Amino acid sequence: MVVSWRLSSFGVVLSVALALVPGTHGWSKEGHILTCRIAQGLLEPEAAAAVENLLPDYANGDLSSLCVWPDQIRHWYKYRWTSPLHFIDTPDDSCSYQYSRYCHDQHGVKDMCVADNMTEALLFLSHFMGDIHQPMHVGFTSDEGGNTIALRWFRHKSNLHHVWDREIILTALAHYYETNLDNLQEDLVGNFTDGIWYDDVASWEQCDDLLPCLNMYATESINIACKWGYKGVNSGQTLAEEYFDSRMPIVMKRIAQGGVRLAMILNKIFGGSEEVFVTI
Repeated sequence: MVVSWRLSSFGVVLSVALALVPGTHGWSKEGHILTCRIAQGLLEPEAAAAVENLLPDYANGDLSSLCVWPDQIRHWYKYRWTSPLHFIDTPDDSCSYQYSRYCHDQHGVKDMCVADNMTEALLFLSHFMGDIHQPMHVGFTSDEGGNTIALRWFRHKSNLHHVWDREIILTALAHYYETNLDNLQEDLVGNFTDGIWYDDVASWEQCDDLLPCLNMYATESINIACKWGYKGVNSGQTLAEEYFDSRMPIVMKRIAQGGVRLAMILNKIFGGSEEVFVTI
């Protein structure tokens, strides 16, 4: 089926995103805020206006202020069907990803991908684009993406999933940015506008066919989870400077990639191009 990738296809884009990000939290609130801030800063005028018009007045035009919303409401009765959509379970020790399901009839629920409210669709899409870039959200089934791997992060108790969700981000903020999220955001944007990721950023945005692109994002995450997340980690051990120093650049790059790619998708949805197609 070929679908026109424009404003009328927003529901299709969301549906595929929901289907691909099938339950724990994604990035911490800081990670999601950074992803959405980066994306909003890269929106073209038409997309920026459309996003601002979809946001409620109390958001003051700031998409990042509501990017954590899907985590906040996932256990409400009305939205509990969304809870399993925040992560992908892969077979244990499988370091590859293949999308082999359809949007409909997942988890015994029929037509669960249908979204009637455009504002909610925007928020879910923005949030799940962050989730799919968090490597431990495409983790192994038996340990729930690292959630059951209890360990210590420096001097306090944590688990492997939470280390990637938030601990690395918070440690970086404390060590290098005086806990100022704006400074970290400025650094991330600088790294892909004229810094260390400048030569790579064009490849992040390449996407003519939505489903293969989302497959690629998930594949990147499980590969990182295997190579950098799980490797050398056992329950009960302490992770500290060595793990932080080697993994922090990866976490930051994934946040930046999520923001750049979210902007790319929103620009295509809300932009002025006549026909951009996805094959589903």
